[in-house]
Amino acid sequence: MDEPVLCLTAVCGMPVNTAAPWRRVAVSAAGPLSEAVRENHLVWVGRQEDMARLYPNAAAGLPYQFALAFAPLHGVRLWGALVLVWPKDHPPSLTRRERGHIVSSASRIARVLDHAPGPRKIPEQPRAVTLSPPGSDPAQTGLAADDLLQRLPAGALSFDLQGRITYVNDAAARMLGRTAEGLLGNFPWQAVPWLDDPVHEDHYRTAVFSREPVAYTALRPPDEWLDIRLYPGDSGISALISPNPGGQPTAETPPPHITPPLGASPEAAGTGRIHQLIHLAAALSQTVTVADVINMVADQILPAFGAQGMVISAADAGRLRIIGHRGYDPRSVTRLDGLPLDTDLTPAGQALRSGVPAFFADPAEMTRAYPRASVLSEKHAWAFLPLVVSDRRVGCCVLSYDHPHIFSASDRAILVSLGGLIAQAMDRALLYDAKHDLAHGLQQALLPMTLPTIRNLAVAARYLPAARGVDVGGDFYDLIRLSDTAAAAVIGDVQGHNINAAALMGQVRTAVHATAGTLPGEVLARTNHVLMDLETDLFVSCLYIHIDLAERRLQLASAGHPPPLLRDPSATPQTTALEVEPGPLLGVTLCTEADYPLTTLPLPERSVLALYTDGLVETPGTDLTDSIAALAHLLTKNGNRPLDDLCDSLLRHAGLHHARTDDIALLLLRSR
Repeated sequence: MDEPVLCLTAVCGMPVNTAAPWRRVAVSAAGPLSEAVRENHLVWVGRQEDMARLYPNAAAGLPYQFALAFAPLHGVRLWGALVLVWPKDHPPSLTRRERGHIVSSASRIARVLDHAPGPRKIPEQPRAVTLSPPGSDPAQTGLAADDLLQRLPAGALSFDLQGRITYVNDAAARMLGRTAEGLLGNFPWQAVPWLDDPVHEDHYRTAVFSREPVAYTALRPPDEWLDIRLYPGDSGISALISPNPGGQPTAETPPPHITPPLGASPEAAGTGRIHQLIHLAAALSQTVTVADVINMVADQILPAFGAQGMVISAADAGRLRIIGHRGYDPRSVTRLDGLPLDTDLTPAGQALRSGVPAFFADPAEMTRAYPRASVLSEKHAWAFLPLVVSDRRVGCCVLSYDHPHIFSASDRAILVSLGGLIAQAMDRALLYDAKHDLAHGLQQALLPMTLPTIRNLAVAARYLPAARGVDVGGDFYDLIRLSDTAAAAVIGDVQGHNINAAALMGQVRTAVHATAGTLPGEVLARTNHVLMDLETDLFVSCLYIHIDLAERRLQLASAGHPPPLLRDPSATPQTTALEVEPGPLLGVTLCTEADYPLTTLPLPERSVLALYTDGLVETPGTDLTDSIAALAHLLTKNGNRPLDDLCDSLLRHAGLHHARTDDIALLLLRSR
């Protein structure tokens, strides 16, 4: 779990829970925050429509009208990012002056972090920074305001940005049916039972985020209607409450769309959790591998529910095999791994068999149900979530706490829903990994296990699968010993990324081996004949080189493959892309019509010959000739290094310049 993660450390001017989607974000994740840090540039999102179009996952967790800027904090090192939020009345684009101010402010913050003494420790909970109006005396202004508001017949309240009531006059307390002491310092939807409805939290959060007034009508049971008007500011919200005898909807501001609740604690119910669930569901939908699912649960779901530990097990032959964990001692994981489904050591098996989740608020509750469970870990509260998809038992997800933890009805409902989402993602990921392992196992079995030892010829090779995607490619390489002083080097690329491509790659290698030793053009022509007999609809590019070490001569033939590179280690080393007249791709033309011209070139002593597939040089938006020239320059610069080191250097060069979407095969040879 070495992937860098961005952690939320401070929030100013908005509720901490509003920024829940940014509590923990992997740097590699798709989203504006990660992109700003990863690409080290300012990211601007001027409208909610732009957020939904460019970053749909982020938009799911932040359904507001706003403008956002994400600026990397890059000083001596990259610290993280600064996120700035504007209400929706900001123009959809930044002015040059605004952009300059944001970038310079981020640079100043980075310099402060560079020079601050002591270690930087990320807090367990983000810090909420309050805004205070400059130049005011709270004591004097508070007395005057209280005297003024108590004389008004309308109810008046004040909230901080987290949603807690900071002031209430007598009229408001009377209309809400509570004493002022029972309201102050509390969230209204927790202090007043009839306000415990997501709609009130929705309106409040919308007012905070949009910085625009919100007005709506609410029913106080059994039949008293009230008009509630919210007036947001930079440091909080003021509210006016007045009777509405007819119960007519307020006309000033239409009810906003559903948005997450403001200031609700992690234990509180509300639409904040609903949208948090939407955000997590969107993130889970983007996971591909089992490792993706495990990292997503650990990085986002654990902090969202305040948990400190996680274990995910997969059902395998009547046992629970642990496939991922976080926050556990490895010795505890070893004791838990491989337990049978009918074990009485832990509730995991019973939860999976029955499909019913289990919650334990403290060790005593666990011990009453499972007396031996306490010896398995040092945790003090647990949620066991069965991962079931269409009656198929996938596994079990356990969230655990270092201290006793009460699971509210809201917590349980959300966690049960979340368990279903994790189950769907895990089921897809397990299938993906199984197919991926099968395909790559097939391909690795078809590639040479070792390369032959040939006197006066050093050799190194690498194969890298594509960075993403379940399918496997047909890239291959080979070195065939022909005699003590001769060898054949082959590299090729079968069209497509699937098991059929890998299987055809094996057939092409076999055909080349069967005809190796004849002229290169004849080898390719006969291999083309084999492909035509197989009646495959896949094409193959291939380069075949006959290396004569006694005569120091190369004979080459190409079937539409990228040109090899030859580094001449003379007094002024230089690398050249060898000009080889290409013939048609294998599998395209009938053997009687295929012509693969022969090219003969000298082989200087101590020269390095590089054969590669197009995955090494193809970069989106870059001309292929320029990419090959850049590879040649790197080979010239590092050509004296050991071949294994040189292989790694060339592959790192490819990884730095583009996300790898194609397989890479690389074969390096040096004449001695």
